[in-house]
Amino acid sequence: MKKLGVILLSLGLVLGLTACGGSGEVQEPTNVTTGESTQNEEVSTEVTVTPNVENTNKEATIEETVILDESGIKVTAKGISYDSIMGPSVQLLIENNSGKDLTFQCRDTSINGNMVEPMFSVDVVNGKKANDTITFMDSDLEKYGIETIADITFSLNIMDSSSWEDYIVTPQIQLKTSAFDTYEYTYDNSGQVVYNENGIEVVVKGLATDSSLLGPGIVVYIANNSNQDITVQARDISVNGFMIDGIFSQDVVVGKHALSEVTFLESDLEQNGITNIENAELAFHIFDKESWDTIVDTDVVKITF
Repeated sequence: MKKLGVILLSLGLVLGLTACGGSGEVQEPTNVTTGESTQNEEVSTEVTVTPNVENTNKEATIEETVILDESGIKVTAKGISYDSIMGPSVQLLIENNSGKDLTFQCRDTSINGNMVEPMFSVDVVNGKKANDTITFMDSDLEKYGIETIADITFSLNIMDSSSWEDYIVTPQIQLKTSAFDTYEYTYDNSGQVVYNENGIEVVVKGLATDSSLLGPGIVVYIANNSNQDITVQARDISVNGFMIDGIFSQDVVVGKHALSEVTFLESDLEQNGITNIENAELAFHIFDKESWDTIVDTDVVKITF
């Protein structure tokens, strides 16, 4: 039933590996220079506040809710489960009477206002139903220090299974759990602010040395309080004076936050004889997620560890 299950699982694991882990060692920058100005604010050495996601509050529930009922498609959120070894999951019942064979996926997903990459892709032929789940990685909960799920937001992307043309792309859907009314939303934006204009904040938090199997990375916090969905990428990256192709591209929809890493492949570091990251330089390219119009190209950020 899951046409892209294996591909998406592999992609999800790669994305999970490139994201920062909550229990990894984080070395704070001793100095960050943006353009001509130097900032020397004290930064946090901790990326998250929760070292072990097994302490997640499993009492948070959601009521059965119809989240989509149009154009021959009905999708019902049946509940939330904590039984998967990968992480918590939202149980969906999908009914397809559209006259088309369709593929259902989700995008722009967040938990408690924090961007996450769930696992979900299911094919449903015309006239059939399917029970499936949107599964969230424990590693995503851990890196944000999420102990209790208060709300989940996402957009359903429904495509023709043959042509891959969009059939329905929903606005953001919000599922509130039983913890929603009492949950206090907090976000850790401690670190060196390298950009903070037009409702967009980018903060360098430090160097994570053991949170990814791919290699070390610079931990970056992003808050999007602008009026447009954005993508943030890194360009012109160098480490210890050598040009390096870092891995980093983060979507952040309006009103949400993200914690990610500019990850360096161990093979690239070894090729340049780098055994210890002492400094790095990079610029951030921020653009509209849908139109790809440039919002800003930041000055080069110089970071010393």
